[in-house]
Amino acid sequence: MAVKQRDRLTKVEKSWAFYDVANSAFSMIISTTIPIAFAILMGMAELTQEQQASITSEFGLWGLTTSIAVLIMAVLSPILGTLADYEGMKKKSWLVALIVGLASCVGLAFANHWLVFLILFILARVGYAAANMFYDSMLTDVTTNERMDRVSTSGYAWGYIGSCIPFILAIVVLVVLGTENIWGYRIGFLITAVWWAVCSLPTLLHVRQTHYLKRAQDGIPLKALFTRLLGTFRKIRQDKSLACFILGYFLYIDGVYTIISMATAYGAALGLDTISMILALLLTQFVAFPCAIYAGKLAGKYGAFRLIKAYILMYIGISVFGIFLSKNWHFWVLAVAVGMCQGGIQALSRSHFGQLIPKEESNEYFGFFDIFGKFADFLGPLVIFLCSLVFRGTDATGVEWGTRAGIGALILFFIAGYLALLRSEKLAGK
Repeated sequence: MAVKQRDRLTKVEKSWAFYDVANSAFSMIISTTIPIAFAILMGMAELTQEQQASITSEFGLWGLTTSIAVLIMAVLSPILGTLADYEGMKKKSWLVALIVGLASCVGLAFANHWLVFLILFILARVGYAAANMFYDSMLTDVTTNERMDRVSTSGYAWGYIGSCIPFILAIVVLVVLGTENIWGYRIGFLITAVWWAVCSLPTLLHVRQTHYLKRAQDGIPLKALFTRLLGTFRKIRQDKSLACFILGYFLYIDGVYTIISMATAYGAALGLDTISMILALLLTQFVAFPCAIYAGKLAGKYGAFRLIKAYILMYIGISVFGIFLSKNWHFWVLAVAVGMCQGGIQALSRSHFGQLIPKEESNEYFGFFDIFGKFADFLGPLVIFLCSLVFRGTDATGVEWGTRAGIGALILFFIAGYLALLRSEKLAGK
């Protein structure tokens, strides 16, 4: 009985994990309905052929916009992370970022022009990403090193299954109104914003910052922030094993994030059925739930590091399959395969990093962790955009060569990430 009690999450751990339920709803619409709604708005704009040519393809433009959003956050992450390490600042910073994300998500529901839509999307992504950075660093405040893998994977697991509730409601609205009706997507954005706000309440009410740095009596001088920022960078650079792990994370998470954020945009570029794609991605969530839970148990037996390497190899196979994707059932197979991997690799990367860093500086270190993640998320969509510019023409199925070349480029990131992890492992003497 005592063992079962120790296995259960505490109230604080559950409250922290519940924010994964909240933010996963927005994560779902990023990878599903938001790109489709953007394509509809582009169609409503009735652009001339010359105008369409000047902004390249919708797929490429969406990749560029995603890159801009994550680049902004990549620049802000280490600064915001350093600030949030001070006493009382982490929760406040998280709340401000949450409000920005929520307000922008609501704004997406009322945007009537594709350019306004893109601007609001950038703001929503920045707010979402900033809140996630502060949330990730709270992991060190709510649990111990020994429980981090389990708590982190539980958050991702319940996030996957919980996000299905608002998503299914949004899909029902979409089916009733029709996939070509922009209001079907707009109502879905509002449902997502309400879910995101309500499910954030447990974290707001019960999670507290327990590891922090004391503030000076005259506040937090700007010079001190950048001095600490530079100091942390030097510590990471001196710890060769940690530096190689972060580099490897930067490379492999690039492919993971790009697959998540560009999935429906890629499917749409291939001419796949909209509802079929959305339902396939819903299946991803259901598959990811038990797989993320199981990843936490496997990490306890084999170690998080070994599992992360296994997931990277699986993603290489997924990317190879994605290059040749052309039919709806191909997309369904891909959805299942991604569901088996994405929760585990993200959760275990988060918890493994949390075990390596000093707890009182967790937000600052997670700021650097986030900056590498965000530059990765910036680089993947940017590579896809550049491929759409460089590789002209279409294949026998009518799909642009640049579209397939962009997916193929992700394989290189996964391979390089795997090699960096091997180097990290060797330096750590494991």
